[in-house]
Amino acid sequence: MTALFSLAWASLLNRKGSVILTIVAVALSVALFLGVEKARSGAREGFENTISGTDLIVGAPTGTVNLLLYSVFRMGSATAEVSWPTYRQIAERPDVAWAVPIALGDSHRGYRVMGTSTDYFQHYKYGGGQPLELAEGTIFDDLFDAVIGADVARELGYEIGTPLILTHGIGAADLGSGHENRPFRVSGILRSTGTPVDRTVHVSLEAITAIHVGWETGAKNPLADSIPTEMIRSFDLTPKTVTAIFVGLERKGTILTTRRQINTNRGEPLMAIIPGEALRELWGVTSIAERALLAVSGFVIAVGLVSILTSILTSLNERRREMSILRATGARPGHIFSLLVLESGLIGFMGALIGIVIVHGVFAAVAPMLQARYGVAFGAGGPGLLDLYVLGAVTLAALVIGAVPAVAAMRRSLADGLSVRL
Repeated sequence: MTALFSLAWASLLNRKGSVILTIVAVALSVALFLGVEKARSGAREGFENTISGTDLIVGAPTGTVNLLLYSVFRMGSATAEVSWPTYRQIAERPDVAWAVPIALGDSHRGYRVMGTSTDYFQHYKYGGGQPLELAEGTIFDDLFDAVIGADVARELGYEIGTPLILTHGIGAADLGSGHENRPFRVSGILRSTGTPVDRTVHVSLEAITAIHVGWETGAKNPLADSIPTEMIRSFDLTPKTVTAIFVGLERKGTILTTRRQINTNRGEPLMAIIPGEALRELWGVTSIAERALLAVSGFVIAVGLVSILTSILTSLNERRREMSILRATGARPGHIFSLLVLESGLIGFMGALIGIVIVHGVFAAVAPMLQARYGVAFGAGGPGLLDLYVLGAVTLAALVIGAVPAVAAMRRSLADGLSVRL
């Protein structure tokens, strides 16, 4: 077997030009297939690790997926708000252990700003129950304190005490749309979580109310700047509305009952969603596209395998002398068959192996950029079972495909000629 392997390897080296091209074709097809699958599973894992321990998310009726996206992933915007009295009613329910309100709508240099209470830092969990932790600083010592995510601090070069100006609305600051008259300072920096928290500027709900004094009509009142900050501190800064509410229940067994009661609230229209169910609905929406991409990638692998067959078949005529010499020196038809099958298997194995290396290298390079862009840590790590399965499947398929030219070569007789036919 060792001699046969050495002979197959020497034969491949003798035709290294065409062999390398075939290996590249197989490698790219495998890399495409694994890339699609790893992006799909990695995105799901990253999204599912974003929120943990929150039983319900309550907001205005806007669609299950939309409520999840804007409240947890900071994607999109709310179409309506929840009144403060309604939030208090939910928080005071006997089956509710804790309720954390959040307010969205402002931004800072492209990063979303979220108003919340200090309970957020106590109850919000991610990645299977991990709590938020401060890398340095404190949480909201002053009305105009801000706690920033790790990505905000790193990309903007902020540290404790750095001043920052919030922008009214989402997007780049336009003239007159900033809250320059109410500057904030960084009081705390959170440890990296691999979630949208890293790209969020957190301030208190009272601060959100304070900076919008004079913005009651949706536009800045020219007299807003004339109101002293110390006077604003003396105002009742209880917010009138919040964007959404994260809810934790006393007992998990009441989650369906509580959701139904909130959804059928006779007062203000509300929508309560279970984060896990909302994620499954999101995957249901994207599953058709995912299956289509996997199917296309599978066909690409098939094309790569066909290139192995084409490469070996086209080389058979050039290798007539080689086969005849092998037969003349005592090689049996089975040896010829095994040689070509082994060559095909080696091409498939090397192509699949290189494809696996390519896809892991690409993911290692782009994963930080994807997290920076979308705030979601795409699944990473070394090779796993999927890589081994693909490596084995492609190698096995290459061995099977190699049987086609192997049978054709085996049937050639010794009399096929020791000289090259013209």
